[in-house]
Amino acid sequence: MSDTPDAEGLPPALRFLKALVIILMITMIAGLITVVTLLVTRLPDPNAAPRLPEGLALPEGAVPAAVTLGTGWVAVVTEDNRILIFLTADGRLLQEVKVDLPKAP
Repeated sequence: MSDTPDAEGLPPALRFLKALVIILMITMIAGLITVVTLLVTRLPDPNAAPRLPEGLALPEGAVPAAVTLGTGWVAVVTEDNRILIFLTADGRLLQEVKVDLPKAP
């Protein structure tokens, strides 16, 4: 003899609760599938990195610390506190900005 009642023998409130739990489970599975699908389709391709100009040559002694890409230009921050701005079309140096930092106390 089994102590667990079959689904038809459940009280109406419990049958309603069971239906709600099943609906919640289906909704959560659908939501998880949607989130994973959106992440896979919307994240950028890691291999699609921006391309630097072929002719980009840093001045002698300049060691790059950071690179920033803009529309039509590339900025290279060097370790000796200079910002070098190059044109992306031909890689020619457009502007050089010296950054003067305050003295440490």
